[in-house]
Amino acid sequence: MSQNRGIVFYDTEIHRNRRVSIFDTTLRDGEQTPGVSLTTHQKMDIAHQLDKLGVDAIESGFPISSKGDLESVRSIASAGLSTDVCGLARVLRKDIDACIDAGVDMIHTFVSTSDVQRIHTIKKSREEVLEMAGDAVSYIKDHGMKCMFSAMDATRTDMDYLLDIYRSVEDNGCDIINVPDTVGVMSPSRMYNLITQIDQEINIPIDVHCHNDFGLAVANSLMAFEAGASQIQVTVNGLGERAGNADLAETVMSLQSIYGAMTNIHTQHIIETSRMVERYTGIKISPTMPIVGENAFAHESGIHTHGVLEKSDTFEPGIMTPEMVGHTRRIVLGKHAGRHAIKKSLESAGLSPTDEQLTEIITRIKSIADKGKRITDADLNAVALAVMGKPAGEELIRLKELSVMTGNIITPTAVVKAVMDNEEMIISNTGVGPVDAALKAVEEMIGEHARVKIHDFRIEAISGGSDALAEVIIGVEDENGRIVTARSASADIVIASVDALITAINTMLRK
Repeated sequence: MSQNRGIVFYDTEIHRNRRVSIFDTTLRDGEQTPGVSLTTHQKMDIAHQLDKLGVDAIESGFPISSKGDLESVRSIASAGLSTDVCGLARVLRKDIDACIDAGVDMIHTFVSTSDVQRIHTIKKSREEVLEMAGDAVSYIKDHGMKCMFSAMDATRTDMDYLLDIYRSVEDNGCDIINVPDTVGVMSPSRMYNLITQIDQEINIPIDVHCHNDFGLAVANSLMAFEAGASQIQVTVNGLGERAGNADLAETVMSLQSIYGAMTNIHTQHIIETSRMVERYTGIKISPTMPIVGENAFAHESGIHTHGVLEKSDTFEPGIMTPEMVGHTRRIVLGKHAGRHAIKKSLESAGLSPTDEQLTEIITRIKSIADKGKRITDADLNAVALAVMGKPAGEELIRLKELSVMTGNIITPTAVVKAVMDNEEMIISNTGVGPVDAALKAVEEMIGEHARVKIHDFRIEAISGGSDALAEVIIGVEDENGRIVTARSASADIVIASVDALITAINTMLRK
């Protein structure tokens, strides 16, 4: 039995304080995600972020695949990172030589071992594959390199033959074996049994690489850990081929919070890592994605918000808090919001309505929500001020003029004229489009007055036709992690975006 912050677990005590290594394959598997292509600069940024996060090893790429991949792997390997930099290679000497040429710390060599892959892809006999695997590992070790060997499609490989392969590479000096569930067909109980059997036969460390075709990659990885695996391969945001791979955040936080296992991950950097990868890959994080999603620590229900505001453990895991992963807790206002939550939100804005006024504010907020509208912080403030008969309050920034220039041969440019703290200012900026340029100009204008960044940006058409009225909802976040939302609607999407941003900034500063 184990106990953590008052919550009792009966099946994890034997794993408490077990050390497990985290092997990140985002740079390789991320690029195998359909539609994702990373520049060398982006790969380098992600590698440095993963090093900051504390992963034990980074699979930086497949050097033989292209000149560009070779150069990016070489750049990462020579960047002076604390983590081990690994290169991928088939059981071919030219692949291995490319990894050696790139200067990596470790070589991960692989070959298909299941009958279906062996016969239909590499067209080799079992005996040939066995010999190729042993020779590749021996060649790597002869060059003084650390070696990992993968029996690709291990979970669909005949068990006796799989063990023969692993014994052979162990005899040739392999440092660690990888057991990949290449097409994600394992169930947690079968994964546990497989790793248990391999662990009984093989004396070197076991690593696992699980795909998420049935949504079981993290569960299978955790079962492999329970059965004796000492290293788990993950990707940031679960990127990878088809349905992706075991997600880093889910795997690490389960290991540390539920099992009490030990990793080298600095979990407070998980959110910033996730958002960097989201930004570079263009693969958006679902709001309901565990741990890193926008709603992971968000509460709307009156019962939930009341409980969380009194004691967060009531409707959160308790053993994992938003602060542990660099996230923030949010109270969302909507038709299910309770009196307690709305009162707390108003108090944070410096507003103290009477009981009668609070009742009227709640009625109006729920009326807006019943029409299918998302309630922003600016909406709540405006309703409250109207009910309480108070002036809207001083605005730090007030828009006077906005102009944009864009076209197929023109760099999108925006010029913003506004009164800023009673001083008229004109700022211009460029962007990837007119909206981006305009928002960057406003952010630059704010400067030292408020260190904020755009946290969320959504556009919705609320009428039909080419002259559709567009509604923009923007969330801004300050350096303390506070998030404030505001909306604006206009037939001009640039004006709506700027108005929403300015409203959000003014609302935050009034808070």
